[in-house]
Amino acid sequence: MRSIGDRVLERIRQARPDARQQDIAREIDMTPDAFSRALNDRRAFSSIELARLADLLGADLHWMITGRVDPHRLVVAARHTFDHASGRRGVPAREADQRLLEDIALAYRQAYPVPGEVARAPVAPPLPQSPGEMRVVLGEDFVRPFAERLEAHLGIGVVRLPGLSTAYSLAIGAYRVIVLPGTGNWFRENWSLAHELGHLVHGHHEDGASEAEWNRREAAANAFAAELLLPRDLLGAVEWVSLDSAGLADLVWRRGVSIDALARRLNAVCGELPAVVDEWVGQTTQRLLRRHWASRTGDDEITTRMQAAARRRFPLELTEAHLARIATGALGKETLAWMLGVDPDEVEVDTPSVPEVNVDDLVEVLGH
Repeated sequence: MRSIGDRVLERIRQARPDARQQDIAREIDMTPDAFSRALNDRRAFSSIELARLADLLGADLHWMITGRVDPHRLVVAARHTFDHASGRRGVPAREADQRLLEDIALAYRQAYPVPGEVARAPVAPPLPQSPGEMRVVLGEDFVRPFAERLEAHLGIGVVRLPGLSTAYSLAIGAYRVIVLPGTGNWFRENWSLAHELGHLVHGHHEDGASEAEWNRREAAANAFAAELLLPRDLLGAVEWVSLDSAGLADLVWRRGVSIDALARRLNAVCGELPAVVDEWVGQTTQRLLRRHWASRTGDDEITTRMQAAARRRFPLELTEAHLARIATGALGKETLAWMLGVDPDEVEVDTPSVPEVNVDDLVEVLGH
C-alpha cells in the first residue's frame, strides 16, 4: 500500500520536477532532514506541514492523506483573461474571485452533501470531444439558450455572478460548473461559455501547470470555442463579396459573437478580412446591431439579451436541491438567499413545522 510519503513524492515529480527536496522543505518550514525522513515514512507529516505542501504543490490534501480524491474538492479547471495587444494572460482579481468560487462550491456541497445521495442531483454524461459533435448535442441556434442547453443536455451547471472578474470552469466533486461574470456583454459571455466548455472537454485544470502548458491549454480552448461558434465550413459558405452591413449584423446576431471575434476567426481561416468586416472591425458590435439589425418580433431583443447577461443566475436543479434540504431542516436559508441575491428574511420557503407548546404544560414541567 502506498504511503503519504509516496504520494507527496509523486506530486513533487508532477508539479516541481526540477526542485530540490531541501528547497521544498524550507518553503514549508521543515528542515531538510525532517522532510527526508517524512518522505521515507520514518517520521509522520504534521497536519500543518501537509496543508502547506498541498498549497505549494497545488495538490488535493484529501488525496495526499487517504489516496482517494476528495469527492467535494473544488478544482478551478480554467481561468482566462487575454490581452491581444501584449499577448499576456492572467487574472488580476483572482484572490477576490476565489472567495466567490469557494461560496459557489459551498452551495454545491450543501445541496449534495454525499455524491449520488440526492435524487435530483445533476446528471453528468460524457462530453462530446469535438466542436462538431458538441453542436449536434446542443442543437440548432444554441447560442441564445446556451446556458440552458449546457445544463439540460450535458449536466454542466452555469452560474452568473456580478462582481466576478472573468469566467471560470470548475470541478466541484463530480459536478462540472462554468462561472460567468455578470456584465451584460452577451456575445462575450457566449465566447466565455464556449471557451470554458473547451477546457472541460479537454480535461484542463490548473494543478502543476507550467506557463507553457497554461498557454497551450488556453490556445486549445480558444480553438474549440472558435470552431464551435464560427465553424470553418459555415464561414466558407458565406457570400462575403455581396454581404452588406445588414447581412453582417444578422450573422453576428445568429452566431452570438462580436465583430472582433468574427474578424479574428476570419483572419485565422482566410488570412484576410472581407470588405464589410474590415469596415466594421474598429466599431462596436452594439453599434452595428442598433443601426442594421431589425427584430422579427418588434421587441427590443438586443436590450433583452444584455439584461439577461447581467442577471444573477444559478442552475435550477441546485436551487431546487437547496429548497428540498431546507424543507427537511437540513439547511438554513442563508446560502439560498445568497444565490438569489436577497436578504434571508425575504426568502419564503417551506421549513419543518415546530410543534406548538402548551404554556400550562410547560410551566408544569419547569415546576418539577
